[in-house]
Amino acid sequence: MPDLATERAHLAQAERDIAEGEKRIFRQEELLAHLRSQDQSTTEAETLLRVLQETLEGWKAHREQILRVLGHQER
Repeated sequence: MPDLATERAHLAQAERDIAEGEKRIFRQEELLAHLRSQDQSTTEAETLLRVLQETLEGWKAHREQILRVLGHQER
């Protein structure tokens, strides 16, 4: 079982990944709005947005898993 310091480092990385993912999603949503306002195709941008959202959900699930491990180790 990983030690507390390692799990805390993993948690910090997960938090950074989530914050960056949220920024990317925000930028992608802005791009989609711009493309729509210009009556341009949004198919690829929408696909990328879905991938970003799915990835973010995976990172959040991973963060929850780390938090559970930390909770068990700190008892």
